[in-house]
Amino acid sequence: MKCRSLKQLFEPYLDIIIFMITLLVANYFWKFTMVGDEDGAMVTWFGLNVTAPFEIMSRHIAAVVYWLVDLFRDTAFMTNDYTIHFQSGSGTRIVWGCSGLKQSFIWMCLILTVRGGWKQKLWFIPMGWICCYAFNILRIFLIALFIENHPEWFHFLHDYLFKYLFYGMLFGLWVLFVEKIRKPLPAKEDA
Repeated sequence: MKCRSLKQLFEPYLDIIIFMITLLVANYFWKFTMVGDEDGAMVTWFGLNVTAPFEIMSRHIAAVVYWLVDLFRDTAFMTNDYTIHFQSGSGTRIVWGCSGLKQSFIWMCLILTVRGGWKQKLWFIPMGWICCYAFNILRIFLIALFIENHPEWFHFLHDYLFKYLFYGMLFGLWVLFVEKIRKPLPAKEDA
């Protein structure tokens, strides 16, 4: 009887419980298995060299962000494939952790573990990856614009504001899936 009561008690919150557990497990799995230095010289996963996708994404993101910054400012220049500098002396480097691949991994885990049909998941996961990519570009672009004249804002923008906005965006997409995309779950019969 107690088991049934607990199940009934938690049933309305099951999706959010699964979300929170998946977010924590995926985040810590990533943190403890992906190892890399700030130079991006090597990124490993369980000791295997997986640097290539991070290097490709970091270089690509730096080029796209530089192109966007250049649309608004004529004061930016690139010193290498990963670093954008401004005439003011400030700048930013796109390292492996800025690739957005971690958030894309977490997104995939969130949708794979949510209750619902696979047909919706198969198209919603790539749609979420596109959103992760676009948000990551926007976040780095805005950080670059702000730090041109306010380099002291970097840590607040990077480590707090945009980091949590990124996770807020993931949560919003997850809510969209749970509330609007997935088919309604079958009703439980009371016995």
